[in-house]
Amino acid sequence: MSAHAGLSHLVRQTEWAIRQQQESGFDTAFLPGGLDMVLTLPERQTEPVYSDLADTLETLYQRHCDCTVCPLGHKRQHFVFGAGNEQADVLFIGEAPGADEDAQGRPFVGAAGQLFTRILKAIDFSRDEVYIANILKCRPPNNRDPKPDEIAACEPILREQIRLIQPILICALGRIAAQALLQTTMSLGRLRGRFHDYHGIKLMVTYHPSALLRNPAYKRPTWEDVQLLRREYDKMIQTRTDAS
Repeated sequence: MSAHAGLSHLVRQTEWAIRQQQESGFDTAFLPGGLDMVLTLPERQTEPVYSDLADTLETLYQRHCDCTVCPLGHKRQHFVFGAGNEQADVLFIGEAPGADEDAQGRPFVGAAGQLFTRILKAIDFSRDEVYIANILKCRPPNNRDPKPDEIAACEPILREQIRLIQPILICALGRIAAQALLQTTMSLGRLRGRFHDYHGIKLMVTYHPSALLRNPAYKRPTWEDVQLLRREYDKMIQTRTDAS
């Protein structure tokens, strides 16, 4: 990773940290580790708000991989944390692990995952370039929809993943992921085709790959969505390059 890319990632972490603290009602902003070397820190409070936050995805994983906050933690084979580039510009978020994911401990490895990999390739992304996660980290029985308390139990982990990765774009795969992230009951059809705001990060919605396997009619709108995502990504990267 280039020095400029590393600094851009650090700046995004700073913006995220400041935004989260402002939303929590704190007046004093604390910078992520690393910027202390180049920026003067404001006076710290006696007990820093973010002193106990994980500083890497591996640390975050180790803190939660044995989670049993909800009953799903007692039934899983594997805690499916996420996979991909830890400093990815694009983050894809699905609903929950399926049987294959639960067995292997990695997201999107079954039939839907294979289709998802082909979709990424079609818009010139590889799985190594992006990061892939789910709303839930454990498989619901028989792949049923996640329950509100299960989503609430996993939400802090996902928010920490987003804070550490600092993507510039998020793509919600499917209705469950979209509604959970955007805190809405709007249908997927009404949510797709445009960008939404997720705590200052652009977020778009499209169909989950498993839906395409069940209904091929969703393939065309999904292709339109991911092309829109790629165009927006290219535009944002160009803007970042021009500003450097």
